[in-house]
Amino acid sequence: MANTKKLPLFFFLVVFCCCFSTSISSLLPEIKVQQDKDEPYVGVNIGTDVSNFLSPSDLVAFLQLQKITHIRLFDADPDMLKALAKTKIRVIISVPNNQILAIGSSNTTAAAWIGRNVAAYYPETLITAIAVGDELLTTVPSSAPLLMPAIESLYSALVAANLHTQIKISTPNSASIILDPFPPSQAFFNQSMSSVLSQLLQFCSRTQSPLMMNLYPYYVFMQNKGVVPIDNSLFKPLTPSKEMVDPNTLLHYTNVLDAMIDSVYFSMKNLNVTDVVVLVTESGWPSKGDSKEPYATIDNADTYNSNLIKHIIDRSGTPLHPEITSSVYIYELFNEDLRSPPVSEANWGLFHGNSTPVYLLHVSGSGTFLANDTTNQTYCIAMDGVDKRTLQAALDWACGPGRANCSEIQPGESCYQPNDVKNHASYAFDSYYQKSGTSPGSCDFKGVAMITTSDPSHGSCIFPGSKTVSNKTNQVVNATQASGSNTIRFIGAETSILDKNVHVLFGVALCLFYYSLIQVQLS
Repeated sequence: MANTKKLPLFFFLVVFCCCFSTSISSLLPEIKVQQDKDEPYVGVNIGTDVSNFLSPSDLVAFLQLQKITHIRLFDADPDMLKALAKTKIRVIISVPNNQILAIGSSNTTAAAWIGRNVAAYYPETLITAIAVGDELLTTVPSSAPLLMPAIESLYSALVAANLHTQIKISTPNSASIILDPFPPSQAFFNQSMSSVLSQLLQFCSRTQSPLMMNLYPYYVFMQNKGVVPIDNSLFKPLTPSKEMVDPNTLLHYTNVLDAMIDSVYFSMKNLNVTDVVVLVTESGWPSKGDSKEPYATIDNADTYNSNLIKHIIDRSGTPLHPEITSSVYIYELFNEDLRSPPVSEANWGLFHGNSTPVYLLHVSGSGTFLANDTTNQTYCIAMDGVDKRTLQAALDWACGPGRANCSEIQPGESCYQPNDVKNHASYAFDSYYQKSGTSPGSCDFKGVAMITTSDPSHGSCIFPGSKTVSNKTNQVVNATQASGSNTIRFIGAETSILDKNVHVLFGVALCLFYYSLIQVQLS
């Protein structure tokens, strides 16, 4: 009698679990892609609203010094493209929004643009992609009807120049094109843009180009304070109870960026596109803001960008697609001090306009990105142009409550000369900074100090930072350096079928386990 009861129960469990496994797997977009042999990389955006902006040759020299191998320009500046020749730095160039109308209306204009801005420099300058516009669908919606004609015309010009396999074309989009982004499985593209986006995705699929997305967990956090925890936004380690769980897929999200990327994949799936990879053309965190942006701080910017770099270099993927790691371009290289308010708009940079770092990235242990890292010796010094009274107040604090070692700047000691407040303040600032473990927030002094990699020691005056160098080793591992093109290889459906079968088999195995437990209880 016991066996006759168990048999129907067994079949019920197997059928239920197979259906459950199949239904869960049907929720997951099957991305039939894998990245080519190139590692996922971290690049930087270079905005130019900077006072006394570096000349193209100086900028390229700075990029090489910082071991930056991938950049995105917001135009196709000829002097910059010339300066990049034979440097192995890979560059995305851009068609500004105000040129879309002309290019989208004329194949001849598109061909001339490719000839003037691409063919004239390639392959000496390694142009890898063309970004057509920037967030055009949300910032200049009236130009949306001309976006795809512009992209198609530029692509035809690349084909004519036989450059279409080396240089990809896409358009960077704002995260706001996606509605209901969390949980990711419920995300979908804004219906009013679905026609253009469908054409764009078909184009990307046909030409093996990525979908470019500008994704900012900072804005998600600011718009959802109290709902999205700061730790999730900054990639900080989480306890399981703090992980975000998608109730439809049961996937666990430990950071906001992964959830944003997966929401893009689910949105593409809704338009029946499963073979296009996401390229994050912008992401970052501001280091300074006004009273309404209390989370725009140096420490948060350092934490976000450092953890972002580790996440990419570690090939972490996303919960939905752990096999696909999107490359990311940090926004941005320099603070753009000429930008309009709010204050945060001018403070997204890794470096000040004078090339000194705003803060030092903490990416040791997973290879370095930039020479701007804690694996290199850094110092804290007084900024130029600060009035003496303000500087003196900061100096007094450092040598007093800050407990910096100021003995060497006393009369007759090695760092007393030159006897001026800027020199003495620099020594005191560096003493406090080194004593604080070179924490980025310890080199501020109400905005009168800055971090530098140049040793300020002079003559017999040895700065505190130089006295601590002896046991430090500088390992410079350029984890972002890659050879060959940044193309994406598309593979057949075998992988996705195998993945689906694994889901089903796992479900069956789970059910057999439960069946055996029930069998024991019934017997």
